[in-house]
Amino acid sequence: METTQKWIEHFQSNLTKQRVNWELYPTTSKQEIETILYSLQAWQLGETSDGSHLLKVAEKYAERFNDRYYVDAVRLFIKEEQKHGKNLGEYLYRIGQSKIQKDWGDTLFRSIRYFNSSIELWTLSVIVVESTAQIFYQSLKDATGCELLKQICTDILVDEAYHIEFQMERLQKLYESKSFLKKFVFAKMATVFFFITVIIVWLAHRKLFVAGGNNFTKYLTRIKYKHAKTIKRIIIGHERIFKPQIRISG
Repeated sequence: METTQKWIEHFQSNLTKQRVNWELYPTTSKQEIETILYSLQAWQLGETSDGSHLLKVAEKYAERFNDRYYVDAVRLFIKEEQKHGKNLGEYLYRIGQSKIQKDWGDTLFRSIRYFNSSIELWTLSVIVVESTAQIFYQSLKDATGCELLKQICTDILVDEAYHIEFQMERLQKLYESKSFLKKFVFAKMATVFFFITVIIVWLAHRKLFVAGGNNFTKYLTRIKYKHAKTIKRIIIGHERIFKPQIRISG
């Protein structure tokens, strides 16, 4: 509970920070727009969930572990994700492009989340998606010369590093409460889910990843590193760290 209160303080403080200078004018070239537009629209859509189903799952977790502050922390987490969607939407507007209402990848992951009432699977899915998001937004940042878009990406990257740590802390606690057999099954399932998801993300957004300097081999290498820092770290019981190490290039 004490750690949850620290996360609430972190999220409240972070939401007051302005890392994007909206006085900057978008300078994205026509070629850049053609390369990044679909991925930008798809991820903008993915950042706009109202989080209502997640809050219901969070309430069950809070009751199970007697952590009454957890739901408040999740609300602030959702608010940061919505900020990302708002910023990306504003950027699309400024470059004269529209937001989209539907995308196959977003529909797939929303469906998985909607029919899932398990906090373990919810938390795992967030860790996996946000691990790929870190590579996605760094690739987007590296694929453009537009300073405004770079700042939007940097802001998201800073947030995502903390989001992953927040979710990992929960998953670690849930994992430790399992029996030996359930730990074994979950570890195998988590790894399979992780790599299936990252392959789907690559297939959907390979054009953007390549534009950002990542061929499939490099992408997979970076994904394996993310796996080692998240899911594998939980499985082998590495010490939890509240403040993550954030590395943002460019």
